[in-house]
Amino acid sequence: MSEVAATPAAGAAAKLASARAKLILDQPFLGALVLRLPLVAAGPWCRTTATDARRLYFNPQWIGSLTSAELQFALAHEALHCALGHFARRGHRSQRLWDLACDFAINPLLIDEGLKPPLGSQVLDLYRGMAAEEIYPCLDDSLDQETLDDHVWDGDEGGQGGRGEDQNGGEGSGARSEPGAPAEGDGETPPRVGAGGAADEACASPPPPLSAREKEQLQQQWQRHLAGAAQRAREAGKLSGKLARLADTALAPQVSWRAALAQYLSQAARDDYSWLRPSRRSSGSPGEVLWPSLRSHAGDIFVALDTSGSISDTDLAQFVGELNAIKGTLPVRITLLACDAALAPDAPWVCEPWQELRLPRKFAGGGGSAFAPVFEWLEREGAHPDALLYFTDGEAEFPKQAPYYPVLWLIKGKAPVPWGRRIQLN
Repeated sequence: MSEVAATPAAGAAAKLASARAKLILDQPFLGALVLRLPLVAAGPWCRTTATDARRLYFNPQWIGSLTSAELQFALAHEALHCALGHFARRGHRSQRLWDLACDFAINPLLIDEGLKPPLGSQVLDLYRGMAAEEIYPCLDDSLDQETLDDHVWDGDEGGQGGRGEDQNGGEGSGARSEPGAPAEGDGETPPRVGAGGAADEACASPPPPLSAREKEQLQQQWQRHLAGAAQRAREAGKLSGKLARLADTALAPQVSWRAALAQYLSQAARDDYSWLRPSRRSSGSPGEVLWPSLRSHAGDIFVALDTSGSISDTDLAQFVGELNAIKGTLPVRITLLACDAALAPDAPWVCEPWQELRLPRKFAGGGGSAFAPVFEWLEREGAHPDALLYFTDGEAEFPKQAPYYPVLWLIKGKAPVPWGRRIQLN
């Protein structure tokens, strides 16, 4: 490579190293994450910057056109994609819309931290504070916007995020001890990284997509990096409230709402032994050994559906299907209620343990949302449920006090709950 040809890449690498150093001083949380991505000069395939969750690729000409503040934004943007596991969360969603949703989720966060986005960054206040999974359904195929950077962890609509088999039908090889380390079987030797953290040679072609196994392993590694970066920034007193909540949310155990639902129902409907004194009529002869008796308890579960219009028919059908799947293995009696601003006049509907749960009719949304009617009805009726499952978006006023029975809030959206257990559905 000639000296003239090497100059743009070397100059861009120096600018990036300087911006990274400033980010480490000013934003140690973000800076620590950026340090996990070796900087690699890329060929013409990279328009601006790109990442495959192992390295950060950059276009030297584009880097040369940015200010130091804009470079800090670009670096932090790629690092957050990796730290939040965007490369492993797409599933079967459209790649282009998922990439946009990830950018819409990240960019407002960085702006709130005082970073300056480069021209062309996708920012909409409408999506501030929302996760990519919540933004994605709001995006339409006709949207003509594109991400500023390139997300090269997937092929062209080919990668399937999350765990599973790779595209060849087997588990992907190439476990990496750290992001940036070469994988066995990649078929490509990554550019050598120099002491300055930038590649000595340009990466002429885009990296191969990650296999399912690589995504899983990299996601675990990035979670460790995220936890370490948050801890060090907290100790230094330089972790903002928003980034602290972001890290806590990303590191929180992801509980499947189906698993939580099954746990509640299995606790409510269980076979157990009883040591209650038997009736005198049924007791045996004097001195006979008394053994505990097996008693079955059919769980008495109440289910409330928010029919205000924010919960779609598809959501309701999926929820009912999941209840039936669990109900098929447990003796559960379900009493169904529907409520928007008031309780449905023809409620309740009772489904015995041996019956399949079906929606009694189509529910037309409207009239606002209120939770109180359900709890007031249960109190008036003197009901003693083993649990109440409330399927809602959480956008209504909660009763001031929690009832004596357990309440499981199945929430679509970001609304918090003041009491009971909250399970995020989307």
